[in-house]
Amino acid sequence: MPGVHVKTTYTAGKRRTAAIGPARRIAEELRAQNERFAAAVENMSHGLCMFDADERMIICNRNYIDLFRLDAKVVKPGIRFFDILQHSVDVGVASQSAEELHAIRKPYIDGARPSTYEEVLSDGRIIVISHRPIAVGGWVSIYEDVTEQRRAEAELKEQHRRFDAALANMSQGLLMFSAEGCLIVRNQRFLDLCNAKAADFTLGMTHRQMLEKLVALGIFVPVEVDIEVEKAKAALEAGQPRSSYRELVDGRTLFVLRRPLAGGGWVATFEDVTERRRVEERMTHLAHHDTLTNLPNRSMFREKLDQALGEAKAKPLAILSLDLDRFKAVNDTFGHPAGDWLLKCVAKRLQHAVRGSKDVVARFGGDEFAIIQSGIKSAADGEKLAKRIVEIVGKPYRDKGREMHVGVSLGIALYPGDGHDADTLLTNADMALYQGKSEGRNVYRFFEAGMDALMRERRALEADLEAAVSKREFELDFQPILNIGSGEIVGAEALMRWRSPSRGLVSPENFIAAAEETGLIVQLGDWALRKACSVGAHWPPEMRMAVNVSAAQIKSGGFARSVISALAFSGLPANRLELEITETVMMDESDAVLRTLSQLRGLGVRIALDDFGTGYSSLGYLRRFPVDKIKIDRSFIRDLDRRDTAAIVRTVIGLGAELGITVTAEGVETEAQLDMLRKADCGEAQGYLIGVPAKAADMSRLLHSQALLRQSG
Repeated sequence: MPGVHVKTTYTAGKRRTAAIGPARRIAEELRAQNERFAAAVENMSHGLCMFDADERMIICNRNYIDLFRLDAKVVKPGIRFFDILQHSVDVGVASQSAEELHAIRKPYIDGARPSTYEEVLSDGRIIVISHRPIAVGGWVSIYEDVTEQRRAEAELKEQHRRFDAALANMSQGLLMFSAEGCLIVRNQRFLDLCNAKAADFTLGMTHRQMLEKLVALGIFVPVEVDIEVEKAKAALEAGQPRSSYRELVDGRTLFVLRRPLAGGGWVATFEDVTERRRVEERMTHLAHHDTLTNLPNRSMFREKLDQALGEAKAKPLAILSLDLDRFKAVNDTFGHPAGDWLLKCVAKRLQHAVRGSKDVVARFGGDEFAIIQSGIKSAADGEKLAKRIVEIVGKPYRDKGREMHVGVSLGIALYPGDGHDADTLLTNADMALYQGKSEGRNVYRFFEAGMDALMRERRALEADLEAAVSKREFELDFQPILNIGSGEIVGAEALMRWRSPSRGLVSPENFIAAAEETGLIVQLGDWALRKACSVGAHWPPEMRMAVNVSAAQIKSGGFARSVISALAFSGLPANRLELEITETVMMDESDAVLRTLSQLRGLGVRIALDDFGTGYSSLGYLRRFPVDKIKIDRSFIRDLDRRDTAAIVRTVIGLGAELGITVTAEGVETEAQLDMLRKADCGEAQGYLIGVPAKAADMSRLLHSQALLRQSG
């Protein structure tokens, strides 16, 4: 160093070296320590800054400079604390005023106690500052950027809030179990569903403890806890959800769904499905039961029969096919509500006639019923039941002072003698029923092998009938209608004929019923309507054309359009067309049927009620829907020589006169009949005495000849 001389003597040098050695070692150690300190400070994950008692910075690390985005050329050892604060404002990290800066500075220079607090910088970052005073004066501060941490904490808090809100507002109860099988989450809805308190189901309970508590508190119907726990465990170990229904003591039903969680454990949801289950059960019941009588329907009956026949050792049984006799008369006389009441009464009597749950009583629709009589020993058991049913069903039914009478006919097929499958047995029972009804009423018949011949003939007829439609094997004949007063023909009725190459001429009595059952009557009826209108259009202007119309045609939905189309195509005036309908049509009091008839009548088409007197509520039909003509059935005209029948005919004729309705007598075959009708002031007559059904050309010549005679006269 300048001004210092160093002696070079060996002894002196030796002594000097000895004197300087410890100081140098201390200095080197101090330097090394300072380097380690500086390295440690520089490599800290937080910012650090140290100030002396004069508020001057002793040291700071790079993180401190970067944290506050300061200029390292400005912020260096020796700078005053206040200047650093001011510099932070200048670079835009802080936005405090001078007064606020002094307020920030004050805790540091007052020797305050150690403190930790947060500062929010102008750019939104959050800094945690830990201030620690130094014993000799000054302080050291640690700075940590916790912006991301606070954001994560805020997001987690928000997630918790949302989770809590979701739990609180769920319509389902919820339980969550940890991987160890302990309850870790439970919402209020679960407690509400169980009518329980939070103290009843505390967090930490196991699945087994939960089940035991639910049973012990009288919430769940008793269950085998061990079995339920094992089932749940097996499903969870397989990673599969498991659902079940829990019946509660108070009658409610909960649907429980358990789903495994990815990290272990599971979540269980509880939903009150009491009403839904009731609706489902009701729908299932309705799908398999008749809504009127609550008996099993055809579908349920077939299911029971298949089940009985499908058993490994199927026991002998009897199938009884039932059909009520004279039920239509009850409906016609007393109305459909009374008919429905009667059907319910019949259903109850049938249930009392069988052996409770051992036998099955079903309603197939209308007045058709069927019975499965199980475990019979012989045909005598089936016969005994049939006799009991005929007797019990045939007893009078009394309601509101009214007495109703019906009978029942039965067909019986036995298993295994009459068939080994449900279709065969049902078909054979129906054939036996068909045979019984053809022989009389209130009877029962067992199936016999020869009965299927009639059924085969019917099926053959239906097949030929379907082919005949496409081959155009049908034609129309026309039977004249006489005005009794004037003695002149006023029109004719179109009668359908089927001329089959193999069967010859087939009358309507033999094929109309089959056409109605197969639905072909709609197509045939439309053809007959168009054909008749085309023929009638060439008749003299005053002549009317009468066409029979089936109930199926009117119910088909497009009948009014068919009539309008036929009239337009042929040119026949609407007031010359007369549509003959039966009481079967009038029995359907639906708006569609009445609207169709009213629409046609509004166009001028005349409506005639055919076969009047064979039903039991014809007067009611006349009140509900006024017609233009009523036709007295031929059965009354045939017995016109009987006093009671003659009185009925005169009454009907008088009724027509009172209502302004034309009355036509069908089936007039003798002069005596015609004379009696003339004396009773009957309006019109129709029958072989008046004229047999004739071809269109022959009828046209007859009507034109009459017109010429009238003109010449």
